[in-house]
Parts: sequence; C-alpha cells; structure tokens
Amino acid sequence: MLGFDMPEDSAKRPTILVIDDDAEIRYSLARVLSSRGWQVAEAASGELGIQAVKKAPPDVVFLDVRMGGMSGLEALQHIRSANPRQLVILMTAFGTAQTAIEAMKYGAFDYIMKPFDPQKVLALVDNALKAGADMRAAVDYKPSLNSEDYKEGIVGASPVMQDVFKVIGQVTASDVTVMITGESGTGKELVARSIWKHSHRSSKPFIAVNCAAIPENLIESELFGHEKGSFTGATGQRLGKFELCDGGTIFLDEIGDMALATQTKILRVLQQGEIQRVGGTETLRVDVRILAATNKDLEAMVRAKTFREDLYYRLNVVRIRMPALRERDGDIPQIVDFCLQNLVKQRKVRASKVSPEAMSVLVRYEWPGNVRELENVIYRSAVIAQGDTILLKDLPVEIRGSAGAIVPAETGTGLSSDAATGTGVAQALTLPEALDWVHRELAAGPEPILERLEREMALRVLKAESGNQLRAAEKLGITRATLRKRIDEWGLKI
Repeated sequence: MLGFDMPEDSAKRPTILVIDDDAEIRYSLARVLSSRGWQVAEAASGELGIQAVKKAPPDVVFLDVRMGGMSGLEALQHIRSANPRQLVILMTAFGTAQTAIEAMKYGAFDYIMKPFDPQKVLALVDNALKAGADMRAAVDYKPSLNSEDYKEGIVGASPVMQDVFKVIGQVTASDVTVMITGESGTGKELVARSIWKHSHRSSKPFIAVNCAAIPENLIESELFGHEKGSFTGATGQRLGKFELCDGGTIFLDEIGDMALATQTKILRVLQQGEIQRVGGTETLRVDVRILAATNKDLEAMVRAKTFREDLYYRLNVVRIRMPALRERDGDIPQIVDFCLQNLVKQRKVRASKVSPEAMSVLVRYEWPGNVRELENVIYRSAVIAQGDTILLKDLPVEIRGSAGAIVPAETGTGLSSDAATGTGVAQALTLPEALDWVHRELAAGPEPILERLEREMALRVLKAESGNQLRAAEKLGITRATLRKRIDEWGLKI
C-alpha cells in the first residue's frame, strides 16, 4: 500500500515515508510523525518503497530491516544508489553488531530500535531534516579553484602564503641552500618539493630524509653509505642517500635532531662537496643541493651548543617560514576542497562537499596539528558522512567542542538525546522559554542575537549545575576549555 493522500499544502511540509510490512508499525509511526505536522506516506514492502521514493522523493525514509520479500538492507542499497542524498533511517528489533555495521556501510543516516520512544523518533527526524537542509545548502558550493590550480600541492591565497610562494620562485633559479622552518604539519616538505620541481635539477632525484626517524648509529650509513664489514651487519657495500642523489636535491627534514658528529659531515658536504662512506677511506665527490627543515629553535640550540653554529649559517642562507594554519584560517576552505578532490579522485570517499555549518567550525578551530591534522579530519569525516556532504555531526566531537559548536545530541541505538529525554540544556532553557527570550531580546541592542542566546543558555546551565563548569560544558556539548574561554570573554562571575 502506498499512502500518498496529501493535502493541498503538503508541498510546504516535510514528507516522511514509512516502509514496513507491519501495518501496526506503520500506523504507530504515522501517528507520532503526523503529530508534528509532517506529511506521512506508507509502503508495505521494500519493492513498493523503492517505487515511492523514485516517484516522489520524501525528505526522510523509515525503513524496516526484516520484511517479507526484499530486505531492508537491499532496499537501502537501491534507494541510495538512485539518490545518494536520500536520508534513510533503518528500523530493527534486533540490535546486532552486524545490523549496525551494514546499515552504516550502505549509507543509512541512522537506525533505531523497536519498540520506539516517540520523543527519540521526533528528535531523530529533526536531526535528519536539518542534515537534509545542510546538504541542500552545500549543493551550490563550487570549488574556488580547479584541479590544475592545485598541481603544486601547496594551497593558500592568504598574504602569508603568497609571501612563501614568492620566495620559492626566487630561490629556484639558483642552488642556494634553503632552511624551511615552521610547526609540525605545516607542509615544509611540500615547499622543498616545489623548489626542486621548479629548479634546473628537476630531472634529477629528489630524496627526503627524516633525520628524527633514523637511529643515531645508522644515520651516517643512511646518508653516506658504508663499506662491507665496516660494522656488525654490514654484509656488503651500500650507497648512501648523497651518492644516490648525485645531481639532484636532498631534503633533510627535522635536521635539529641530527647528532653533532653527523652535523660535522654535513658541513663538509656543503663546503667541499665531498663524502666518505662509513668504514671507507676513499673521498667521493657529490653534486647535491641541500634543503633543510626543522620545527625547533635552531638559534637557541646554537646558543646551547647542541647545534653547530657554522652549519647553521651554511644552511640558513635563505629562510622560508611556513605559517601555522591558525595564522591563515582563510585558506581552510581551499585546503578542504583540495583534500576532498584528491580523496574523490582516488575513490576513497563519497563526500565531495562540506556544509556551511561544518565549514564554519573548521575555520574557527585552532588546528594545533596544522594542515596534517586538517587532512586527517577531512578524511575521517568524509568516510563517516552518509551522503555526498560532510555535515556538522560528521566532524569529530573534539573539533566541534573546541570550536564552540553546540550541536544536537546524536540519537539512535545506544546514544542518549538531551532533546528527547528532557535533560541537560532542555531543563535549563525550554523551547517556549527560548522563543520568549528571543522575542524580548530582538530589539535589545546591536549585539548578535545568537551570541546573546548562547550566553543566556550557558548561564542557565551553569546555574542548574551549581557552577560546575565540567558538567555544564558536557551538557552544552562543548569542552570545558571552550566554556572557560566564553566565561572570560563575557566577563561572567561564577
């Protein structure tokens, strides 16, 4: 049976399709959902449900897992294949691990256990409708750059990054030694590769060596090679990185972790272009350009006698400082776009867009791990996303909390919902109270209404928790550090 008996104003109301072969379940769900003014349609089998979705795509689909004929998981795959943005909530009376894994694998928005808690059903639909709105908002998003604009692998239009690009261009025409500094994860190796790529040595090798990752007793062998029998385990002659890179460019990453003895030999290469293999007596000539990078304060290490002063000046002929991501947060949308284009091209993820709300949180977050952390978060969130759009709920909790985002609690199996149970924030500020407050405050000064509402909610939750900031932060959905920062900004007396 298809229950599409819609009133004339149905186009203005969200439509929920319930697919279940149990008439009582369809009736019960219809009563709960229609109580919110939503239009409810019904289908008695997976096959009929697929037809209904193709004929008139609803806003949300409730789909039973076990039905006669086509199973819910089979129907889910057909529905999602026809429309990757279709929001589907699976229903099951058997909360097995396999059901949960399969449901999310095939792109379900969530799944819910029978028998239903009506309030949880309503909260779940609210979240699904919001997710749908976020996806539609992201539909019009167009990448600011085409894939060919990303061929350098370094993304950024901010003034600090433009300065970096200018210096890269200036040093590519010569063999000058370059020191690249900056926090971990800022992209220092990308700068080194860009210098090599645009230099006259681009047809020769580029070899990157992480000095911090190689044990001190092996670093010289890695860099300069060794002769047979020069130490235990040296069963044959081995060429080092400098010999292998002859004519090309070698990138010494984390050079601040290099031992003093090895620093002396690097200085000899820079000054004379000569090396000796470990255990050897022959002096070998090499023609190698050296680029170095570190996230340490080399000037302080020179003063502490833990880094050779003469080597420091030899390496630090031209310095390029890579800014931290928090110093160029305006570049974050481009970096996110670059990451998603690469992931989609490699067919690793479905999501190719980010909702405006999620992007706002990404831009506000401080990114202590810089670009490397951002790339990791985008990959993780794109894998978690059920559709082609990364939503706010797909971002890691710590990112949402640290950026000050207050989001609805997740609903579904094994997850609590403050909105559904009437605990937490709902106790501190009910919806009617919030609406009344908004009406009163709309005309009260130029301060943004959302900021004032956020402050009012924080005050009420703190009061409800007797000033306990940890419990208040948990109920607000943010970290304690973020709450304390807000308290300081607002000048609140707790």
